[in-house]
Amino acid sequence: MRIPVQWGQNVVNKETMEIGKKYLDRVQEVVDWCLAENMWVIINTHHEKWLEESPFYKDQKENNRKLAALWQQIATRFRDYDARLVFAGINETQVNWQAPTQENTDVTNSYNQTFVNTVRATGGKNTYRNLVVQTYSCNPHYGLKGFVIPTDPTPNRLSVEFHYYNPYVYCSGKLPKDGGFYFWGDAFKEYGKTPNENETSLIQLFDEMKAKWYDKGLGIVMGEYGVSSHYTDDANKIVEQANETYYLQKVTSEARKRGYAPFVWDNNKFGNGEEQFGIFDRNDRMKVKNTFFLQGLLEGAKDE
Repeated sequence: MRIPVQWGQNVVNKETMEIGKKYLDRVQEVVDWCLAENMWVIINTHHEKWLEESPFYKDQKENNRKLAALWQQIATRFRDYDARLVFAGINETQVNWQAPTQENTDVTNSYNQTFVNTVRATGGKNTYRNLVVQTYSCNPHYGLKGFVIPTDPTPNRLSVEFHYYNPYVYCSGKLPKDGGFYFWGDAFKEYGKTPNENETSLIQLFDEMKAKWYDKGLGIVMGEYGVSSHYTDDANKIVEQANETYYLQKVTSEARKRGYAPFVWDNNKFGNGEEQFGIFDRNDRMKVKNTFFLQGLLEGAKDE
């Protein structure tokens, strides 16, 4: 279970970055619920705009100071938790989702190092806790070019995180008039136009990341992935949903074959169009609303 946590809006002192006790208690409560179900859990710093949207040298020192202040508190609170709790340092550091400059990459790498240093310094079980660090914008392509593995005094306890909504022109749910596609993959080319990125592209990228990181002793976390529920009309709905099932099955399967830890993104949004990634309806007792999504995930898990 990946629990994205936005801390910045719940601090009581902007200078010291002191987290409000009520909010920190609530995060701990949710973590405890997950651990009680024998899940592994990841918590991070998520959608901290002051951090994620400012990968610039002018902000680097201050952002690292604030990031360290946050993680010192978080790590201390959870210091005695067992290895099923994992920390992820940041999220999607980016500037308009474009390819990074050297400056953007350097600052993101510094965030990762600050995170590792801060958590390890709190001691206890954090000395050997698994930590997750991120590529720029959690984009795997950018990571293969510019990501620097942080120095860690504890060997074999780091994982690299990337997010996968590739190709975005399919996964986002955009309409064809806006550059989107209703189908993905060579297996569904007979039904309509598909993007150039296909099953072969997926396999090649995953193999490259495995050779770059996994084969050198790093874990790999696919911290988000998914496809937005979208279809043209009721006449085509069944085959288009079958394609979404196939996409999730294929991505999940290829990730697990290589030892990656995949976390599907469920934003509790349902319907037809952009950003409709919901699976479990939080407003209706966690009922599975998009069964075709869950089917793809389960089939992909069985393929391992």
